[in-house]
Amino acid sequence: MRISHKRKVQLKLQKQTPVFAELATKAAPKKVAKAETVKAAPVAKAEEAKKVVKAAVPAKAASAVALTPKQQQVLDIVVKNAEGLNPKGIGLEAGQEDAKAASWATGALKKLTEEGLVERIQLAGNKVLYKAI
Repeated sequence: MRISHKRKVQLKLQKQTPVFAELATKAAPKKVAKAETVKAAPVAKAEEAKKVVKAAVPAKAASAVALTPKQQQVLDIVVKNAEGLNPKGIGLEAGQEDAKAASWATGALKKLTEEGLVERIQLAGNKVLYKAI
């Protein structure tokens, strides 16, 4: 790159920096309103709040198990095969092509293992089986 071109580029960059500095000062943080203090609730209300929290926990567990149709299909296939099945076998049972079967099932299996619905069993080398819990 020619030196004259470098100088022009540097000058343009230096001209832009004061503009950015002005924008930064204009966008300075505004004053935050003071937080209101909240008095402690009586004991009876605290017990009611605990009941509400306990009721909310099962609802959360139920929403966490909401699966996509693909995840549900993979889970059904894994449940059918109690001895365990590898991702390629799961994909083939779902009707996928031989080349795409393992990659098709892997995403759903990862989500199912995170949710605790399927157990991942590592065999020798890079072989993996999935079993329903």
